[in-house]
Amino acid sequence: MGSNEVLVITGMSGAGRSTVAHALEDLGWYVVDNLPPSMIANLCEMAVKSPAAIAVVIDVRGGQFFDDLTKSLADLAERNIARRILFVDASDDVLVRRFEATRRPHPLQGPDRILDGIVKERARLADVRSAADFVIDSSALNIHQLEAKIDEIFSSASDSDLRVNILSFGYKYGIPVDADLVMDCRFIANPHWIPELRPMTGLDKPVSENVLASANVQDFLSKYQSLFETMATGFIQEGRKYLTLAIGCTGGKHRSVAISEELAKRFSTLHPVNGKNISAQAVHRDLGREV
Repeated sequence: MGSNEVLVITGMSGAGRSTVAHALEDLGWYVVDNLPPSMIANLCEMAVKSPAAIAVVIDVRGGQFFDDLTKSLADLAERNIARRILFVDASDDVLVRRFEATRRPHPLQGPDRILDGIVKERARLADVRSAADFVIDSSALNIHQLEAKIDEIFSSASDSDLRVNILSFGYKYGIPVDADLVMDCRFIANPHWIPELRPMTGLDKPVSENVLASANVQDFLSKYQSLFETMATGFIQEGRKYLTLAIGCTGGKHRSVAISEELAKRFSTLHPVNGKNISAQAVHRDLGREV
């Protein structure tokens, strides 16, 4: 990102906006915290000669100023200033625990419970979240992992035009809130019911071979690869740099892990789309969670 565009950082209180801001500063960004939305365009125009990328942190602490965000984003377009929105999220129970640990009230809590404040904030942020270019779920991330994720998305060191994060998960633990695309692989025969494979994971060769040899899986992988290549062309044309593809099975231990690993290999060997490069990595959210 250059000085004629801006990254708007917003999201749920307690989800990690400050950590994101600090991580971007470490990458050389110019970050302004709690800036009134009406001043975003002026900031970008003042910094037009600066080589640093610009990010602003906007949240409900701005009170009535936050309500001007939609209008301010439209104003950016009128001034030919590009913008991206990064929304930092976390599950309600995680947010409650974080506020309780810091013994600080939620900014919208008032005389009510912490959870009541969280519910109010979610409703207020719903439109912004739906318009976000990046959604990061920090529920299972510590500070260092969140910083690493920001570095992964925004580091200029990568020569990839589209980075794909293929995230395996278990439906029993919930669908990842930061997924751009979700694919259900529970149509594949479950290795859990094979005694010798049950204690293994999708990273183990016997499980992987079993999953990939199941009926219709190779046909599915080929067709999904072709479909994704078509979609990637559109994503790149729309300026997307980062994409999270969530692959789910029941527990996130066997099928989703094996399929995620295989898709990461296939996507990383795709021919460049319109001269662009695609990189992919597999990450396993719920691996090791089963007892």
